[in-house]
Amino acid sequence: MRRQTTPHILMVRPANFGFNEETAASNAFQSRDGHMTADEMRTHAMAEFDGFVAKLRAAGVNVIVADDSNIPIKPDAVFPNNWVTFHQEGFIVTYPMFAPTRRNERQESVIDTVLAQGFRSDARFHFEDNEAKSRFLEGTGSIIFDHANRLAYACLSPRTDASLLEELCEKIGYQKVVFHSVDANGQDIYHTNVMMAMGETFVVICLDTVRDNDERSMLETTFGETNKEIVDISLDQMNAFAGNMLQVQNLEGQTILVMSSTAYHALNPDQIAQLERHTQVLHSPINTIETYGGGSARCMMAEVFLTVDELR
Repeated sequence: MRRQTTPHILMVRPANFGFNEETAASNAFQSRDGHMTADEMRTHAMAEFDGFVAKLRAAGVNVIVADDSNIPIKPDAVFPNNWVTFHQEGFIVTYPMFAPTRRNERQESVIDTVLAQGFRSDARFHFEDNEAKSRFLEGTGSIIFDHANRLAYACLSPRTDASLLEELCEKIGYQKVVFHSVDANGQDIYHTNVMMAMGETFVVICLDTVRDNDERSMLETTFGETNKEIVDISLDQMNAFAGNMLQVQNLEGQTILVMSSTAYHALNPDQIAQLERHTQVLHSPINTIETYGGGSARCMMAEVFLTVDELR
């Protein structure tokens, strides 16, 4: 039985969170608005991070926290899901990153923090050499995995290369589901995980971003065939990070859909009721991280599906 959710989550406590000019050109969710100094950004981001971790742990989720190193400065270290994935087959994958400043986030010490908890890994797949060829695939930012059905959904963008996705799928035994997704201005959605979130029995998606009718029909058919109820969100809700969610488990096996407070308050009562028929819901305020980092709750969590020898 393949698992879609896990109670084990890696999060990286940021040392130097800030606005990253290199990523802003392709991330429409980043904003320079606001009046925070660099020190205020760092302080607020760390407080939001700590509050988020505390809520997850109180809900029974096993959060593994790795501390970001001060040097080199990594303004987006709080988003580890873009550079590493830990799979239930026992392998670890590391990914090529679009922005040079983000490549410093690939730290063996972070992976070691996970393995030190008693998890086993039997193989490692390195894709980061593709950066030299300007081919990028940014982990579970680029890819939404349906693990139970071995599907890898991805909307193409400068950060998500179709041929590289095909190479990954061949290695891990998945089938790619590729489509195009654009915002209200016609700009490519930079990461699939801002417009789509996959649960065990549902999918949250902004179908309005998929303008090609054939691609939209293909997605709807695939969701139907894999028994996923569609929770359709609007463009405005997507812009409030309502697509950037992650379903996890707690250590008792109960599922929890995790999102930011911004995302939660963007949903209407019918959508919340629809989600709560499938899973518990948890939200936490991470406004600074969302505003200046352009990522939300899902981006802050890297699932660990590796086999546990013994949690220490």
